[in-house]
Amino acid sequence: MNITTTDPLHGATATAARPLDHSPAHQAFRILQFGFTVAPILAGLDKFFHLLVNWDKYLPGAVASISPIPAHTLMLVVGVIEIVAGIGVALKPRIFAYIVAAWLAIIIINLLLIPGYFDVALRDLGLLLAALALGKLSQQFASR
Repeated sequence: MNITTTDPLHGATATAARPLDHSPAHQAFRILQFGFTVAPILAGLDKFFHLLVNWDKYLPGAVASISPIPAHTLMLVVGVIEIVAGIGVALKPRIFAYIVAAWLAIIIINLLLIPGYFDVALRDLGLLLAALALGKLSQQFASR
């Protein structure tokens, strides 16, 4: 990114390179990348340990009843997917930001099937929008 300045005394214009890591857009990209790396990994790991919450309660009965695997095992699979998604955002945010956004859309639909979790669905909508923003910023700042 270049910054153009004008010398008020002589009217001369100078262009100075601005390091990408100091631009607000690049900083926003790094903040979102960090958040969407750490949060899915921690949430995924907690599916195994239940230190934050009993994640099994977020599985609607309708989904559990049609699943060929037990509800808790299904949540462990979800945990593994989240860990992989977090690692993916760390390594390839241009791809995995959109995978995380799609995953959040599925989570929102899932939460809308459970009465009393609409507030969590709304929060996850905000996360989905942030994941989409990360995907757009990744087009400029992520290595190819």
